[in-house]
Amino acid sequence: MSLNKKTVDDLSVKGKRVLVRCDFNVPLKAGEITDETRIVAALPTINKLISGGAKVILCSHLGKVKNGPNDGESLAPVAKRLSEKLGKPVNFVADFNVTGEAATAAVNAMNEGDVVLLQNTRFRGKEETKPTEAGEAFAKELADLADDYVCDAFGSSHRAHASVSVVTKYIKEKGGNNAVGYLMQKEIDFLGNAVENPVRPFVAILGGAKVADKLNVINNLLEKCDTLIIGGGMAFTFLKAQGCEIGKSLVDDEKLDYCKEMIAKAEKLGKKLLLPVDTVVADSFPDPIDKADIAVATVDSDKIPADKEGLDIGEKTRTLYADAVKSARTVVWNGPMGVFENPVLAEGTKAVAKALADTEATTIIGGGDSAAAVNQLGFADKMSHISTGGGASLEFLEGKELPGVCAADDK
Repeated sequence: MSLNKKTVDDLSVKGKRVLVRCDFNVPLKAGEITDETRIVAALPTINKLISGGAKVILCSHLGKVKNGPNDGESLAPVAKRLSEKLGKPVNFVADFNVTGEAATAAVNAMNEGDVVLLQNTRFRGKEETKPTEAGEAFAKELADLADDYVCDAFGSSHRAHASVSVVTKYIKEKGGNNAVGYLMQKEIDFLGNAVENPVRPFVAILGGAKVADKLNVINNLLEKCDTLIIGGGMAFTFLKAQGCEIGKSLVDDEKLDYCKEMIAKAEKLGKKLLLPVDTVVADSFPDPIDKADIAVATVDSDKIPADKEGLDIGEKTRTLYADAVKSARTVVWNGPMGVFENPVLAEGTKAVAKALADTEATTIIGGGDSAAAVNQLGFADKMSHISTGGGASLEFLEGKELPGVCAADDK
């Protein structure tokens, strides 16, 4: 996958209609936006196009839209907040058809620097290109509204959806450009290049619950990194594969052979594979998850009592992992070290976050729970880059080609 893509800086947009696929999949409560991070992240690209004299047409999905178009998953609240952020009106096309007559009329009436926001792309029911023909038709209708296309929705870039990748085919057919926005370019610069061209030593840290979720990531990163650190629930499958007693800890028995293979692979490649040496245990998983009066103890990772469950990395492991990060030049982290939502069980994740905050290395947080953890623990501003896409960043780390990236024109 070529990572040298055309960006908005390569486009001459004055007087042109530019369709921008954003990620406005924001959390809503009673119709109000509770976190505007994704809207703010889209502003640099939108403002660049406005200042260049483009007619800016924005589109995005919101929610999963399982029960057809509905006002609860409309992009109307996004249009309102976006208008406030841009300091100018955003013409919202509320039509559930997304690309119907109302959208065409709104685009035809645009002047240079105007902004139109189309309705939730998933309201068409064909956004995900099933059946393909219907998705193709929707993609063509989107392309008919524009001259050029910019993808700035990294969180959706691993999906070959109508508004993410299929639309580029029709833009290209009419002689238009397909570029990436600033947000996408930043993800490519950090995540893509960290994996393909890392400054060494390169340390990768993987956590989270299940080995199954990260099979290909572990395999790919072992070939790319110098040290691979494993924490979180997934560590117990690795520990059991080594013959350790893990008590009631989370384990994926079907992946024991895989873990043995990965341990052998690391040895063969001369890579360091670090596993917890001590573990914070409790009688059971906290219920509710943030229960603060949970009783815990720390034990060696190979001697977890039969009636206890491992829920965080211990103090020796925190030191071991922090030391491994100190000499790194590039660090990629995906997945917490324990049940970070609980104040008693957040220390492992906090220690790793602090180690990353204190290092001079380029530090990249691979979206999802890791991003939530560094935000929650107050270390976000100390990281070089926090990815906006959980699933997309994982697939990038797997070495997969992302449709939304591939579809953009090479420079």
